[in-house]
Amino acid sequence: MDLRVFTEPQQGATYETLLRVAQTAEELNYDAFFRSDHYLHMGSADGLPGPTDAWTTLAGLARETKRIRLGTLMTAGTFRLPGVLAIQVAQVDQMSGGRVELGLGSGWYAEEHTAYGIPFPKEKFGRLEEQLAVVTGLWETPVGQRFNFDGTYYQLKDSPALPKPAQSRVPVLVGGHGAKKTPALAARFATEFNIPFASVADSETQFKRVEAAAVEYGRAADSLVYSNALVICVGRDDAEVKRRADAIGRDVDELKANGLAGSPAEVLERIAAYEAVGSQRMYLQMLDLDDLEHLELIASEVAPHLS
Repeated sequence: MDLRVFTEPQQGATYETLLRVAQTAEELNYDAFFRSDHYLHMGSADGLPGPTDAWTTLAGLARETKRIRLGTLMTAGTFRLPGVLAIQVAQVDQMSGGRVELGLGSGWYAEEHTAYGIPFPKEKFGRLEEQLAVVTGLWETPVGQRFNFDGTYYQLKDSPALPKPAQSRVPVLVGGHGAKKTPALAARFATEFNIPFASVADSETQFKRVEAAAVEYGRAADSLVYSNALVICVGRDDAEVKRRADAIGRDVDELKANGLAGSPAEVLERIAAYEAVGSQRMYLQMLDLDDLEHLELIASEVAPHLS
C-alpha cells in the first residue's frame, strides 16, 4: 500500500508552501506528491493569494526534489491542447529524471473556466478520449517516425512527436465514478485507475468494472494499479483529531464516515478495508498545508504498519 500526498492548492497556497510540503513528504519517504489542477477556489475558502498552475509547479518541484514522484490528480483536459500537454509533461519528466505521472480528466468546474476565459465545451468526454490517444500516441511514436491523428476534435499531421519523456512510459491515471465509459478509457489508456472520495463498497464496484473492461480490451486485470483518494485527518487523541478537523472546516464524524480520520489505529483499520477490496495506493488529501506535523504523524504511526 503506497501512501501519496495529494494537495488542493486552489484553496490557497503559494509555490513556497507546496515546495515545503513536497520536500517534507520526500524526507518522510512518502511515495509521491500530487496536486489538483484548478484555477478557482471552492467552498468558503478565499483562495488567497491566488491559483498556481499545476505543471509550472511540478516543473519547479522537479528541480527541487530528488526521489519523490510528482503528478496531477487530475489535469483538466479543457485547460490544454493535447499536443502542448504532451510536450509539457515530457519536459517535466526529463527535468525530474523520470519521476512524473499524468492524471488526465475531462474537466468539470464550469465556474473556473468562466472566471479565466477558458472555453468549456459541452462534449468533454469525447475530447478526453482523443486527448488520451494523442498524448500517449505522441510519446509512443519512435524517434525518427511521425505521428498523425485525425479525430473529431483534434487533428495532428506529420508531427515529429518530440520531446520524449525520460521514462519509457509515463504512468497515466484515469479515474472517476462512471459505470461504462470511464472503465473503458482506463482499460485502453491507463496504467492506474483512481476513484476519488468513494466508499469501500463503491470502490469495490468500480474496481470490478475496470477489471472487466481491461479483460475485455485484452489486457490483464492486474496490469493496472487501483487507488483511492481520500481526505486525511489523523490525531494521537480525540482532541488532536478535532483540532485538525476544525482547521479544515469539517466534522469529525463526517470525516470518519467518508475519509481516513481518527487515531492511527482507526485509520489503519479503514485503509485495510479499502485494501481488502483491491486498493493498492492511497492519495491522502491534505487540506491544511501548513500542518507538516500531520505528515510526520502519518509517516511515523501509520505508514510503518502498512503491508
